[in-house]
Amino acid sequence: MSSVEPGILPACEFVVDHARHVRLDLAKLDALARQWVDQPFQVPGWDEPIHWRGTPEETLHYVLLLDALNFCFWVDPGQTRWEVEYQGQAFNGYKALSVALRRALEEGVTLTSAQTLAELTADQLAHILRGKGEIPLLQERLQHANQVGRQLLARWQGDFSRAVASCQGSALALTALIARDFPCFYDVSHFQGREIPIYKRAQITVVDIAGSLGFQGYGEFHDLDQLTAFADYKIPQVLRALGIMEYSEELAQRVDQQQLLPPGSPEEVEIRAAMVWAVELIRRAMAQQGRPLMAYELDWFFWNLGQSKLPGEKPYHRVRTVFY
Repeated sequence: MSSVEPGILPACEFVVDHARHVRLDLAKLDALARQWVDQPFQVPGWDEPIHWRGTPEETLHYVLLLDALNFCFWVDPGQTRWEVEYQGQAFNGYKALSVALRRALEEGVTLTSAQTLAELTADQLAHILRGKGEIPLLQERLQHANQVGRQLLARWQGDFSRAVASCQGSALALTALIARDFPCFYDVSHFQGREIPIYKRAQITVVDIAGSLGFQGYGEFHDLDQLTAFADYKIPQVLRALGIMEYSEELAQRVDQQQLLPPGSPEEVEIRAAMVWAVELIRRAMAQQGRPLMAYELDWFFWNLGQSKLPGEKPYHRVRTVFY
């Protein structure tokens, strides 16, 4: 299988070079890279309390489902944020999704079965994801779960480990396979006549597989360093607070007033591409100073930085989308 084509980084660079609404401050970017050279970058291991683990093959199925449903947890103003209580603790967002799936598996729901996913009903999924408030885009999540099950049955005899093994330890090949075989992962936009692949959830699935299996067996990849950062809501917000990413006056006003941006709009594509390219430029600058890091390690550091309010922080851009 070929690597991801067209390349994510060249596509993102093209968007940044032709952007009208978003620009990167390269001087601030370089200064930050110099400042961070001595920072400890400790990416945490697979978080056992919120994640589930079975056999390697079962774990692959859990991770694929988890990341098929891993998108858009924010609610509109005035709505109750979705939360799941598990073992006496309340979780929201991605962590709520993970513990909800873990809870279901512990209750005997066979979520690691492709047949179960293919036949899953709206009522069953609503019960699996029960909590305070309601998870956004529940119907879309049902479609993703059904699609994962059906595609596994149609293409891989219901066994995702066959797909992973076919990639022979290539993270790029597995990213391309996931995006090809499971359309709900096909995260590609169009910008000035070009296709712009981002593949946020396909890439994060690969990294989650590696982490969940301790970078061994199915989780051992020889080219994880070729993956990019994962274009989401949070990291553009952090980059903007740090002064690295700047919005046009019109876009800044729309984002700061929490107006919805259309999925696939030039503004959204520019924000996501600029985020990926900014992290890549920081990674390259740090490597030149003798501090090699993988993009996903920097991604985690940025995401973690954004878990506390930063000076000058503005709202994140809002897009109702299944891709992040």
